[in-house]
Amino acid sequence: MSSNTSNFFERVYEVARQIPFGRVTSYGAIAKALGASRSARMVGWAMNASHNLEDVPAHRVVNRKGLLTGKFHFEGTNLMQQLLESEGIKVVDNQIVDFEKHFWEPSVSEL
Repeated sequence: MSSNTSNFFERVYEVARQIPFGRVTSYGAIAKALGASRSARMVGWAMNASHNLEDVPAHRVVNRKGLLTGKFHFEGTNLMQQLLESEGIKVVDNQIVDFEKHFWEPSVSEL
């Protein structure tokens, strides 16, 4: 991994660590907060690479429609859903119920 990529991943993790308990955000919202609005896919790659980092709540990052698109990167079949439900977020058919209510918009000023 290049130093630019690892630096971007670290910045993604900084944002992810700020997602409040019981809230979620999207790959695109993180990319936008980092000033790289067209890099949602790279944010996804960062989340996939974060599994050894226990302080990065990757389960709180979903796609822009509230779908658990990253769930296959978690151990077990429903771990991502179970983690979200343990925070009070209801998930039906891999989709967050009341997504707008649980959505957290990262702010560049918070970084």
